[in-house]
Amino acid sequence: MFDPSAAAAALLELRRGRQQTRGLPASIAPRSEADGAEAQLALARLVGAVPPAGFKIGATGKRMQAYLGLSGPAGGFMAAAGLHASGATLHFADFLNPGVECEVAVRLARDLPAAACSPAQAAAAVGELMAGIEIVENRYHDLVAVGVPTMIADQVFHAAAVVGAPGADWRGLDVPALTGRMSVDGEVREQGVASDLLGHPMNCLAWLAGSAVAAAFGGLKAGQVIMLGSVTPPIWLDRPAKVAVEFAPLPPVTVTLD
Repeated sequence: MFDPSAAAAALLELRRGRQQTRGLPASIAPRSEADGAEAQLALARLVGAVPPAGFKIGATGKRMQAYLGLSGPAGGFMAAAGLHASGATLHFADFLNPGVECEVAVRLARDLPAAACSPAQAAAAVGELMAGIEIVENRYHDLVAVGVPTMIADQVFHAAAVVGAPGADWRGLDVPALTGRMSVDGEVREQGVASDLLGHPMNCLAWLAGSAVAAAFGGLKAGQVIMLGSVTPPIWLDRPAKVAVEFAPLPPVTVTLD
C-alpha cells in the first residue's frame, strides 16, 4: 500500500541535501498520478503550505511537453513563502540549478470545485490576469528515470513564482494571441504565444480544476494564484541575473536573482 508521507519526507530530505538525485527508491515512490498527488499534499503539509497560496501547471505547451517528455499537463502547489510580487530580489544561491519560465498567471475571484468544468466556467472564476515568472529547479539527473508520478509529488520542478500587476480589462483582450517574451539581463532569450497553452490559457485552468492535484487539495480557492504554464522552455541560469517577462499589454514582471 502506498504511503504518501514516506514519499513526501524523502523528497523534502532530498531538497535539503541540495544535490541532484536519481529519484525515490522503488519501495516508496508513487506509482500513479493519483499517488503523486497524495504525496504532494503530504509534502505541502510538511512545509506548512495547506492551504496553498496557489498552483502551477507544467507542460501545458507542446514545447514544454516535448522538453519534459510528458504527454499532458501536470500540476503542483505553490507555498506562500515562494510567491513574490514583481521587482522581488531573491538569492541565486538559495536555488538548486535554477531556471526561469515565461508564464501566464491568474488570480481567482471565486472558488473552483475539484471537478470537470468548461473553459468558460473556469474563466468566470478568474479575477485578474497577469504576466508571471516561475523559478524552477533541475533537481534530477534523469527525468525519464524519475517518472511522472514522482515529478508530480515533487511539485513539477517548482521552486518559486513572481507575478506582475494585473492587466486592466483583461476580458477584452485576445488572450490566446498574447505574445510572451523573456529577457535575461536585458537580452531577449525566448518568446512564445499564449495559444500554445492547450490552445487557450483558460483550457489550462479548466484542466487543473479536474485534476488529481485539485482533488487532493479540495479544489481551487478564491485568492489563489494559478500559473497556467510557460510559453517557452526554461532558461537555465548559471549565474545571478535579472529576468523580465512581458505579455504586452499586460504589465511586465521582473525578478533579480543576486
